[in-house]
Amino acid sequence: MSDKLRVGIIFGGRSGEHEVSLASARSIMREIDRTRYEVVPIGITKDGEWIVGGDPMRELAEGVETGSSPAAILADPSRRGVWRVRSEGGTGAARTLMAVCQAELDVVFPVLHGTFGEDGTVQGFLELAGIPYVGCGVLASALAMDKAAAKAAFRAGGLPVLPYVVIKRKEWERDPAGVIAAIGESLPGYPLFVKPANLGSSVGVSKVHDADELPAALALAARYDRKLVVERGIAAREIEVSVLGNDDPVASVPGEVVPCREFYDYRAKYIDEGSELLIPAPLEDAMRERVRQMALSAYRLLDCAGMARADFLLDKESGELWISELNTIPGFTQISMYPKLWEASGLSYSRLIDRLIELAIERFEDKSRSETRYTVEG
Repeated sequence: MSDKLRVGIIFGGRSGEHEVSLASARSIMREIDRTRYEVVPIGITKDGEWIVGGDPMRELAEGVETGSSPAAILADPSRRGVWRVRSEGGTGAARTLMAVCQAELDVVFPVLHGTFGEDGTVQGFLELAGIPYVGCGVLASALAMDKAAAKAAFRAGGLPVLPYVVIKRKEWERDPAGVIAAIGESLPGYPLFVKPANLGSSVGVSKVHDADELPAALALAARYDRKLVVERGIAAREIEVSVLGNDDPVASVPGEVVPCREFYDYRAKYIDEGSELLIPAPLEDAMRERVRQMALSAYRLLDCAGMARADFLLDKESGELWISELNTIPGFTQISMYPKLWEASGLSYSRLIDRLIELAIERFEDKSRSETRYTVEG
């Protein structure tokens, strides 16, 4: 009987960051210590179908049939595993769904960037299933994914946030002129950044230089979410810190992103060459420590666990530091900032995976100590 931990790695998903998820999961599966872990790849198509067996990564990346089958994890803690699903007998509604256990799972590593994966949905499902999982819980995942909610929490917790307004898609569709006027009142002047509230990898994000560009930016962001964030733009350096841990998190050395384009958009991150990652970031000692401590404060404020990457804006003129966001499932390729910052801090990519799995089990065991039944005595 194998003493290896069986790790389900979930990737793909119904998100604009589907391809980024595949790249992150591919790196994790290549570098995870196979002497310690048995890997169970679990793919999710862009339509939301879960698949297991065969080669789910190849099926999602290349569209090649490899013998994978429809799959499911059951919301039943007595059946902790991933199940092949098939239909037997009859036609239409008369068909019977049969589930056959593909593999019991000791822990799940969700590598699902963006919606339907990083936003608390999968985390809540795994809570119901009673399976330990890597990363933040439901609350922290949902808060961090929603940029509007996260900014409100940061501001309430005393962390510096750039001026912003939140627009609902229906408001924009119903009264475009009124929305543009309201933005002008709250955020006079340019540039502005317009973003979908619930997405990552700069998908749907625009830098707006003047009033003529604002309608197209709002329309683009509205394609991806029902809630839009419009934020004051400044000339800033982009500083990032990786955070790791549960109740006693630690922060990496800070890094700096120098984008090859006007800002660090999707093309600058994943397509065009020329963006630089400066690790460690060229900062004075006092600022370096301030960034690290602010990253830990934000992490604790949202009650994060496992991992997150904290992103900051450092004003080039005033030297003011602003928190931008937390990413609870950051990019995880070997050239992504999160693992590279830990490598620069003395933790290798493979050992980082080990530590995240350890933290997932530690958190699950701690939560399992809480009683879920109450008996009135006397």
